[in-house]
Amino acid sequence: MTELPKLGVALLPDELPHHIDWLVDGSRDLELQGFHSPNSLLSDWRPRAAEVRKQLASHKGRQGMHGPATVPLASNDPGLRALAQERLGQGLDVCEEIGLTQMVIHSPYIHWDQENLYRVPGRRDEKLSDFKMTLEPIVVRAEKLSVELVIENIEDRDPAIRRDIVRHFASSALKLSIDTGHAFYANRMGAAPSVELFVRAAGEDLAHLHLQDADGLADRHWAIGDGSVPWRSVFEELSLLSSNPRLIIEIRDKTEVPRSCDYLINLGIAR
Repeated sequence: MTELPKLGVALLPDELPHHIDWLVDGSRDLELQGFHSPNSLLSDWRPRAAEVRKQLASHKGRQGMHGPATVPLASNDPGLRALAQERLGQGLDVCEEIGLTQMVIHSPYIHWDQENLYRVPGRRDEKLSDFKMTLEPIVVRAEKLSVELVIENIEDRDPAIRRDIVRHFASSALKLSIDTGHAFYANRMGAAPSVELFVRAAGEDLAHLHLQDADGLADRHWAIGDGSVPWRSVFEELSLLSSNPRLIIEIRDKTEVPRSCDYLINLGIAR
């Protein structure tokens, strides 16, 4: 990066009016949330999407959404795989309707996998194959829509394992995401390297981050500066990348978004 990276934010549609001036004035990146649950996707979401599109008419920053997150993406059960593909397809429907260019999906890897994937012969390849089979038609459609799918670490302890699926597809429509709080939790539990090493392992495949602070004991989504995530080290690794990932502040209390931004700006590591 030749200049300080620009901060964006994750918001529900109802929260947009409170932050739209900041988003528009700074051409900041936005991640829409609230279209990812089964209840929202199985309802008539199009009027809501139309209202969002109207609110974002003057917004020039990059726009994405959090995709469906309640179905397993690496199941060997054909029924569950079909359901996962249906939900992800519905997420892409939302992207197409609003004009979004990125969708966050969840990694299928859990704590149990860390030891068992490597100790049980063939298990790592089996899980990767199940993940591939789920994503194949979704990646094809995402390519046609010019939507970038980004795989977020959830319970991942190996920061490099998600690159296997990205390298398999070798597609501009499939990249990586890092949630700083998830990575920090995995590290503090003694099972994973530090957060900045998650960034290093992702390398140029990194296209998105959820920025949240935490204490390593839970998935806090605290305001930036209220926890112990090593922000200087994280942004030092980011400065070495040319992939220009979207830096999305994802915190529970959206009234703390300005303070979170100010914290990173005052450190001299973001704008």
